Amino acid sequence: MEYPDKFNQEISVNKAVHVYFSQAIPLVSYIDDSCLKLKENKCDICSGVCQAGAIDFRQTPTKTDINVGAIILSSGITPFDPSAREEYGYTKYQNVVTSMDYERLLSSTGPYEGKVLRQTDKTHPKKIAWIQCVGSRRVTDGDNSYCSGVCCTYTQKQVILTKDHHTDAQCTIFHNDIRSFGKDFERYFQRADALDNVEFVRSYASISKEDPETKNVFVRYATANEGVKEEEFDMVVLSVGLNPPKAYKEISDKFGIEINAHGFAQTDSINPVKTNRPGIYVSGAFLGPTDVPESVFTASAAGSQTGEILGYRRGKLDQKRVYPEQRNVSEEEPRIGVFVCHCGANISSVVDVTSVVDYVLTLPNVVYATQQIFSCATNSAKEITDLAVEKGLNRVVIAACSPRTLEPLFQDTLKEAGLNQYYLDMANIREHCSWVHSKQKEDATQKALDIVRMSVARAARLEPLQEFNLPVNKTALVVGGGIAGMNCALSMAKQGHEVQLIEKAKDLGGMARRLHTTLEGMDVQTYLNNLIQEVYKNPLIHVSHEAEIKEVDGYLGNFTTTIETEGRIKEIKHGASVLAIGAEEYKPTEYLYGENENVFTHMAIGEQITEGNEAVLNAETLVMIQCVGSRNEERNYCSRVCCGHAVKNALKLKKLNPEMKIYILFRDVRTYGFREDSYREAMELGVKFIRYTPEDAPEVEEAKEGGKDVIRVTVTDSILGQRLELDADILSLAAAVIPAESTPEMASLFKAALSPDQYFKEAHVKLKPVEFATDGVYLCGTAHYPKHVPETINQAYGAAGRVMTLLSKDTVTTSGTVARIDYATCVGCQTCLPLCPYEAISYNDKKRVCVVNQILCKGCGNCASACPCHSANLLGYKPDQILAQIGAV
Repeated sequence: MEYPDKFNQEISVNKAVHVYFSQAIPLVSYIDDSCLKLKENKCDICSGVCQAGAIDFRQTPTKTDINVGAIILSSGITPFDPSAREEYGYTKYQNVVTSMDYERLLSSTGPYEGKVLRQTDKTHPKKIAWIQCVGSRRVTDGDNSYCSGVCCTYTQKQVILTKDHHTDAQCTIFHNDIRSFGKDFERYFQRADALDNVEFVRSYASISKEDPETKNVFVRYATANEGVKEEEFDMVVLSVGLNPPKAYKEISDKFGIEINAHGFAQTDSINPVKTNRPGIYVSGAFLGPTDVPESVFTASAAGSQTGEILGYRRGKLDQKRVYPEQRNVSEEEPRIGVFVCHCGANISSVVDVTSVVDYVLTLPNVVYATQQIFSCATNSAKEITDLAVEKGLNRVVIAACSPRTLEPLFQDTLKEAGLNQYYLDMANIREHCSWVHSKQKEDATQKALDIVRMSVARAARLEPLQEFNLPVNKTALVVGGGIAGMNCALSMAKQGHEVQLIEKAKDLGGMARRLHTTLEGMDVQTYLNNLIQEVYKNPLIHVSHEAEIKEVDGYLGNFTTTIETEGRIKEIKHGASVLAIGAEEYKPTEYLYGENENVFTHMAIGEQITEGNEAVLNAETLVMIQCVGSRNEERNYCSRVCCGHAVKNALKLKKLNPEMKIYILFRDVRTYGFREDSYREAMELGVKFIRYTPEDAPEVEEAKEGGKDVIRVTVTDSILGQRLELDADILSLAAAVIPAESTPEMASLFKAALSPDQYFKEAHVKLKPVEFATDGVYLCGTAHYPKHVPETINQAYGAAGRVMTLLSKDTVTTSGTVARIDYATCVGCQTCLPLCPYEAISYNDKKRVCVVNQILCKGCGNCASACPCHSANLLGYKPDQILAQIGAV
């Protein structure tokens, strides 16, 4: 087996090597000197052949009996193996790789240290093709009929990264539909599409041959105007779909759970993480093809439901973490350790990390510096702790990414070393350097030196800060009484917590009151009525109807919300808030909506079908137009649910009136996941799907044909190359889902952020999909982004799970980075009062000074920057610390 040149040598004993094998490419990575530093065979990073002897390969399988009260199955997926399909040439042609192989090529721990090179000649491929839907959306033997959901977006990511690596690369993506249905996915697709020499070609494709001399690969595909073409590429990437876990049958047999026809866990739309066997739940991709955010909140959802049945055991088995006593180093000379992170290839592919390490060793007070592949990895974090103790460090600088996500982790490494966690400073050489200067490597390295030099200068002047504990009010507030809000409230109440559920309308139910069925077959109204009854019967849930929030005050664990409900003022004290205010349906101003009584929205047509409207049920021709009010300049996002609703309504109408002619005019059919099977069923029943482009959108007018009034829809059929006139009796519009009118007001009251599309913005799109950056405030449902009913239920349980991590505690710890006012110099001018967004500053009339409530303070620093007397300081960012940074640069 051939390895990259770097590894065609004997590996010395002080190297640890791990090998990742792919069917197409041997993938190798190495870590210098790391294993020998991990004493006592406690290495947890090597998965291959370690010549340092840090792994005991003599271990044998053992069986252990564990008594548990619940089980969560998170067995994930298996990538589709394309080697069984001859048309893809995988394993036959060396320059045909899967998307998983390509991820390894992009990684700094991959075979070529983050460089994208061909296996055959180790050159950079200048012309790369991606073939979509490999193993998905097909009913042929060995393929999967469902859509894997994630492939379109991960391909776009790979294209963007490829162009970052090599600006002159030509990238061609052969696809069917572009399924950018997730939050911000539409913008991400547009970002990829706008890159130079990137082309999205709508066509199925196959690999026809290989050039025996160059080893280039030829792709055969169809075009709308030029027939079948064949094109040569340096490399082809197969965007493989997601299969169920290989052991799905064994899992089913062992745990006694049902599996669906595709090999994934069989669950009910009413409770999508619950299996047929009580006490066994499912999360992540074992539910079906799933992206990272959905995997995260379904994990929280499963955790919350186990909490419902095991709440009585909470706190009985956990062990309190004990940190070593903090050393008082305030009188010591600064001894700074600097750890420079590669962040895979995110930093090291642009910044010369070795040069940074060499340079910082020349800076004052720096006694130790090293580089790490991933500083946030478990072994790296432990290395920081161990070295802080071994080298006697009393300050630490992490040169890596933004502190937004990982600062708590690195602060914890200092606490483990017996240091105050505020002796840490993070130099952001990723977002502030490598990511924004990827084409200016020398300048980026120089800027990284500047950033780290500034961080070292500040670190030398850091002081220990003290945190303090606050009691937690065990009550939760849920704003919004729709499906999301009620499920979230019920889950928390079943775990023993009081819940205040407030709804602005007279009745509970929200938008679900207008839904009657789902594509999966759920009877929404029956489910909704049962859910409402369950809420009213639960003694721990207190419902306020016709409620309007007047004021929100307080802080993490101790909020006070004042509402007006049914003519009276009510003050609610609570420890956490969940915003589940839902979304609304766009009211179209196009396509004769509101002018012709036979023009409906998809939601309205669903109501008409249920009510038995004969004009709808007996129509000869019905036309649906997708993407009305979305995927445009005003609303640059996909409403996610519309394609599913269109297919659902079409199937119902076809079963009630098989002779009805139904046309669905679409841009991309986004029936992701198992909904693809329903899309296929609709086509088999005779529903006609006609693609249109936004540049040539359908035209609608009233007309008469054969003596009756019709709605004439004119659309270009790109396959036929002709303009079609469809005379419809009924026109149904896929009206966009838009944020609730009250969203900006709620965001202001709860200090929550909004996305560019005015939906609530989560703290982290992948890692914290149900939390706000504001501590103690959470979100779920369509207030986050449009989603189907089962997805809404999952996210509601997920939010409940995250809230329980707060309410299950007796106390919470506040940050030490807060403002402090020096009363000796404060003149009481009150300049700072209106600038504080958290109302943490008040004026003391007796002492004639301004006072900071450190519980309310979030450390924004507005007061410190505005105080004319320099009396207000932000701890951790005092003037001498900031000026030291300025002086250093």
